[in-house]
Amino acid sequence: MERDAEKRRQLRRERAAQRQKQEKRILLSLIAAGIVLMGCGFLIFSLSRKSPQSAETQPSEIETVPASSEESVSSEPTLPPTVTIHYAAAGDLNITADTVQSGGMNYLYTDTFLDVASLLADAHLTSLNFEGTLRGAPYGSSFSAPQSMAQALSRAGVDLVQMANSYSITGGLSGLSASINSIRSAGMEALGVYENQKAFSQGKGYTIRTVEGIKLAFVAFTKGMDGMTLPTGSENCVNVLYEDYDSIYQKVDREKITSILSDVQKEQPDLVIALLHWGSEFNDTISSSQETIASLMFQNGVDAIIGTHSHYVQKMELDPETGKFLAYSLGDFFSNANRAGSEYSIILDLEITKDNVTGETKITDYSYTPIFTVRETGKPLKVVQIHQAMDAYENNHINKVSKDTYDAMAYALKRIEARVAGE
Repeated sequence: MERDAEKRRQLRRERAAQRQKQEKRILLSLIAAGIVLMGCGFLIFSLSRKSPQSAETQPSEIETVPASSEESVSSEPTLPPTVTIHYAAAGDLNITADTVQSGGMNYLYTDTFLDVASLLADAHLTSLNFEGTLRGAPYGSSFSAPQSMAQALSRAGVDLVQMANSYSITGGLSGLSASINSIRSAGMEALGVYENQKAFSQGKGYTIRTVEGIKLAFVAFTKGMDGMTLPTGSENCVNVLYEDYDSIYQKVDREKITSILSDVQKEQPDLVIALLHWGSEFNDTISSSQETIASLMFQNGVDAIIGTHSHYVQKMELDPETGKFLAYSLGDFFSNANRAGSEYSIILDLEITKDNVTGETKITDYSYTPIFTVRETGKPLKVVQIHQAMDAYENNHINKVSKDTYDAMAYALKRIEARVAGE
């Protein structure tokens, strides 16, 4: 994972160096243009200082020599016709006793995410949903993870962490604040949550990231917080989708959703991505309120909806004309894997393209990589790429998975394909 992280850092350094070279070329062009202008000014000044022209020589007879092509240097940088970036998204990372113990006695998670680090790190931006807290010991059964897990995720390539979910305030507002600070100290950014009202007012409920000249806006919302209610005066510490978020999830909070999205549009982003913790656990049914929320968001400028919470992979669809994308659920990125259907999921890759001529930006394609949480006796939980793990088994590699796990992966590939298609 360290090698993958270094590869990603090197890629970012190379991009930074390219930007610096472009800036240097622009500066040199400006200097050259300045020299040409100064030369022209000096020539005009010199001519104006000459003795009066004779009667035989009229002003119209003075020949003007155009500047050569070498002297005509444009000060405007040349942009490529189009720019394409990739955004990766993973599903739920569930904090339980088993997932915490996968790091061993010293809570080291290098091997836990090693096999999928390249998928997370190769994208320009990567997000996942962290269903738990980072508020200190005790770990596991308290839904709190050690700081080393956050650091491992950052090293693996995660940039943005959705914290608006069922466990946002499991440790109270102090636990929420501690979790946000832990995410930041690991070099990532928490989405959909705020330490207090002042922090919400400053952040306005969204996050802006600019990548390769493409301005992306991220919003994150949750259906609720496991029946818990935000204290009076702290209602904006977590972005919620429903007014009745602590009970039956029926009344969509249109006012809050549209208010945040209205502020987003004032930023004039190229693309808006919404991370939604919604739907029902271990249930494939898409509720009418989910459809209402999706329609409301698309009408208010959202371009992509990335869902979590059901623990299952669910339907995805891309409108090629508008570039609007909807994934109801990505499944569990990393979990106990002890319930059928939750042991496999995907890491999504969205291709985002900006036309620098027209200014239009939209999602032009998507793909996904099937992943699997391996749960075998005597071994710590580990998330792997299904195709790679199956190939290792077929070629009898060291540390290959068991026959039972191999068969489960083969079945998972079929189910993922069917689920993504909505079957």
